[in-house]
Amino acid sequence: MLIVGLTGSIGMGKSTAAARFRALGAGVFDADAMVHELYNGPLSEKIESAFPGTVVDDKVDRSKLSAALLAAPEKIAKLEAIVHPGVRAAEREFLHGQFDLGAKLAVLEIPLLFETDGEKLVDVVVVVSAPAALQRARVLARAGMSEDKLQRLLQRQMPDEEKRKRADFVVDTSGTVETCEAQVDAIMKSLATRRGNAFQRHWR
Repeated sequence: MLIVGLTGSIGMGKSTAAARFRALGAGVFDADAMVHELYNGPLSEKIESAFPGTVVDDKVDRSKLSAALLAAPEKIAKLEAIVHPGVRAAEREFLHGQFDLGAKLAVLEIPLLFETDGEKLVDVVVVVSAPAALQRARVLARAGMSEDKLQRLLQRQMPDEEKRKRADFVVDTSGTVETCEAQVDAIMKSLATRRGNAFQRHWR
């Protein structure tokens, strides 16, 4: 089974690319969605202990947690130490499920793939990318987003240029959805006969 790591900075179009991979029959693990799930109970007690006042009704209040991290950015590593093991365990469960189903290819959609050395655990890396001005416009259009918050998020992420250099494939999302989908189609076609060893080496 070939493991594809799908990544890209905030606002670059990962969701659009992931949706196309799914439409083409690939199983896709959404790391962000898993973090939300873990916040809604499984890790709430640990997070409340590390960040008092950030959990309401056994669920992490993301706005309160963001405020706590803004006040003490040095504690981001503490949060990651709580969350990342849970996400990694879920990734393993997903990949084993795909393997048991006989999947030839599985996708891990991970925003901080390079930042967490996750590229070492996959066979192929696909980076979604768009011009900085378009990225900024997309992100600032989101509810609750500000210029300051965007800059803090970007500071935690590897520059887009560096991600593109490290990628096996780059999907340019600056055009239409159809153009993006066509690029994913071409990637899937090129990977059809490719075999990987990351599952056997890192996930068994």
